[in-house]
Amino acid sequence: MDVKALAGFLPIILLFGIFYFVLIRPQQAQQKKRKEMLESLRKGDRVVSIGGIYGILKEVRDDIVILRIADTVNIKMARGGIDRILSDEE
Repeated sequence: MDVKALAGFLPIILLFGIFYFVLIRPQQAQQKKRKEMLESLRKGDRVVSIGGIYGILKEVRDDIVILRIADTVNIKMARGGIDRILSDEE
């Protein structure tokens, strides 16, 4: 390959590099952080579901959690349906 052909590919290579560092890498980091959060769920955690339901985890199984949303109301949902764990200040 001569230098002119290589110079023709340089913008494409640069574009891919920028695309990787701006889009792909941050998304992978976000997915890793979410996976760690879902694995760290414990009984008693105050959480918010993806649908916006606030509750307290009463039971955590493999892929299912039991979420208490009122005194006598418990719902069963997928572990992946949890959006975030609430801190004490929230």
